[in-house]
Amino acid sequence: MSVSREHFGSKLGFILAAAGSAVGIGNLVGFPVAAAKNGGGAFLFIYAMFVIFICLPVMMAELTMGRTSQQDPARAYTQIGGQSKWWSLAGLLGVITPFMIAVFYAVITIWIIGYLGAIFMGDLALLADGSYFSEFISSSTIFYYMVAIGLIVFGILAGGVKHGIERMAKLLMPALFVMLIGMVIYTLTLPNAISGVSFYLVPDFEKVTGQVVSGALSQAFFSLSLGMGILITYGSYMDRNTDIRASSKWVAATDTLVAFSAGLLMLPAIFSFDPGVDTESLSESSVTLVFSFLPKIFLSLQGDIGFIGASVVAATFFILVLVAAITSLVSIIEVPLASIAETEHWSRGKSIALLALLMAVFTVPAAMSFGFAELFTSFTHYAGGDKSLFDVIYDVFYDTILPLNGFLVCIFVIYRWKKANFQAALHEGSSNTSMSWFDRYINVALGTFIPLVLVVIFINTVATKFFASPLF
Repeated sequence: MSVSREHFGSKLGFILAAAGSAVGIGNLVGFPVAAAKNGGGAFLFIYAMFVIFICLPVMMAELTMGRTSQQDPARAYTQIGGQSKWWSLAGLLGVITPFMIAVFYAVITIWIIGYLGAIFMGDLALLADGSYFSEFISSSTIFYYMVAIGLIVFGILAGGVKHGIERMAKLLMPALFVMLIGMVIYTLTLPNAISGVSFYLVPDFEKVTGQVVSGALSQAFFSLSLGMGILITYGSYMDRNTDIRASSKWVAATDTLVAFSAGLLMLPAIFSFDPGVDTESLSESSVTLVFSFLPKIFLSLQGDIGFIGASVVAATFFILVLVAAITSLVSIIEVPLASIAETEHWSRGKSIALLALLMAVFTVPAAMSFGFAELFTSFTHYAGGDKSLFDVIYDVFYDTILPLNGFLVCIFVIYRWKKANFQAALHEGSSNTSMSWFDRYINVALGTFIPLVLVVIFINTVATKFFASPLF
């Protein structure tokens, strides 16, 4: 059964939905510590430059491909670039990638809702125990939370683009902003909070190395959901009258503002609750920080505001992270969902049923990769160590493939689709159709140094992740 293509109901709906896809766990937790440990204000400046001069052009390219083709990534390449076996493979990779990313992201979201449930049951002290996390992720309890996440996410997707994704974004994204600002204000009033702000913002150029610069670019690229097929899919839901250039800037600004604000929450909180913290020992891993470190920080609040008060603060934080995770997960899953519906000419409900089954087939073993089943826990071996199935999915599809997908978008838009066609489509819906300096920059950058930078990152990631031999 073929259905007409849906569209976002408003420009604000698109911006919030796209920002929801970009704002994830890494923005709220991993980014602030990564920035603080790698030069503070210097890292933030480098990050902002990468967002403007590399990520924005790629974002505009993906959105323009989607709106022009009115197709999911699997068909966008051939729809506007002509039939080609190689570009068909690029489109297929653009669908497989978000599906596999959704698998590992779903596992982390399961853990988040599990921790939130424990806090509501009064188990904050238990969460702060060093052994709880490893015991929790290897227990059968995770499967109950898996069902809960599945019902929430696929329930939202069942509503479609306008009544599901857009409505979710208009409700959850403002709620996320309000909770984030509220917690920032609270933490900035705590004793010793200014030390955390200084650690976060004061530039330290001595810490800026080639690896830090590469990390800042990777963080910016991943943070904006580039290379995942999300923006191509969301672009296909955009109205022809929507200005892609202006909308892209709003999405990038919103995502960057959330990431920056999260630093004003995380670092002052850590320094206030644990004044003697060894900053060099802080892990940049979102998983380590959220599930092992922060519960101890929240529990330490009970001396000032009591156990109930500490639990309320912890619950608010985990609700904030859960909202970010759900908005991202919905966006990621929408890509393979759209592809199934368009390939099979199925209704949205039938496509959701198949995708939910496929997600379960992959997510269950990925969730069992932490001691629950030895087959998936010691799945393979590379780079000098044993790797679980979860590790493989993360290393291959999140850390490695995204820069490659971004490289393919750049090459396709400039050399297959051609600059003139891309620029004409980019300006559609804009009240100002003249070529600005940034438009000219995009034409040059997408065909020269941006794909060069992305392919270098891809090669370096492969060398690092799979051979333990980084190029720099």
